[in-house]
Amino acid sequence: MGGLGIDLGTANTVVGTPDDGIVLNEPSFMLVRTKEPNRALAIGTEARSLVGRTPIGITPVRPLRDGVIVDLESARTFVTAIVKRVSPGRRYGVRPKAVISVPAGATPLERRALLEVGHEAGLRKVGLVPEPVAGALGCGINPLEPRAHLVVDIGGGTSEITAICFGGILSHRSCRLAGDELTNALYHYLREEHNIVVGELTAERAKLGAPDTDEGQSLVVEGRDAATGRARFVTLETEEIVDALRATTAGIVHTLTECLEDLPPQAIGDVMSEGLLVIGGGAMLRGLSQLIEEAFGFPVKTAERPLTCVAEGATACLVHPEVVAAYSS
Repeated sequence: MGGLGIDLGTANTVVGTPDDGIVLNEPSFMLVRTKEPNRALAIGTEARSLVGRTPIGITPVRPLRDGVIVDLESARTFVTAIVKRVSPGRRYGVRPKAVISVPAGATPLERRALLEVGHEAGLRKVGLVPEPVAGALGCGINPLEPRAHLVVDIGGGTSEITAICFGGILSHRSCRLAGDELTNALYHYLREEHNIVVGELTAERAKLGAPDTDEGQSLVVEGRDAATGRARFVTLETEEIVDALRATTAGIVHTLTECLEDLPPQAIGDVMSEGLLVIGGGAMLRGLSQLIEEAFGFPVKTAERPLTCVAEGATACLVHPEVVAAYSS
């Protein structure tokens, strides 16, 4: 095996290898026994499907918040389980090397925690690459070329806007308005406007049920009537979902404005001609690219594979170590 490219996200963890491409794409979620917090009972999709229906004595855990480790123990348990899942046949003593993506705004302490967790999870040599750099590389952009590229990464916990050029970061801004916040906004909207209480997974599905598909497509959401407590269904038009999320997406646009204000004029010229690249789960939201285009007047390109391009870029870094070297300082 030529190593692992790992995107440890707040919402999803994606792993790739140079030979096989993407080998794992599952929610960053695990279940542990309350009495044995350092042993994963289930990870990924299996663990996520039990949210809202976990038995007594079993705790659901999200090892990452806002793209960084919040608890070393649970992160170590989770990453160890992931490494075991994707490389079960590795010979004893042969530890795979890895490149792990990290938020561009991660502090030195957060980066050190990630390296530590990687080593303790059984990885031999761990390199870190900023997520926007990996995402750009995964979309076919060379992050070492002398042109400015603007990357908007809308993940689960944070939205990061980063301008990269010639192996360095020109400007960077992040905000807490991202996937989780969008899910939360939709949950509250359904409660206030339709008097229906839905589960977290249902709100998540409804949010993702509004991608750029046919206009006028509707979506049926199931939940509990807030007044009677009985099961009830609500039909939502996709335009209504877009409106419910508009206040949150406007906050992301505001952060983008701040990042642009930091850019030198020459770099803005590059962005005007190239457009900006949107990656992450939020890239699939209906109306987001139009909102950004209307606000700034330059083209917006959505990654073809917004959920996996960061892991693909991290995997590419295994054969392009010069990218990791340029952006690790």
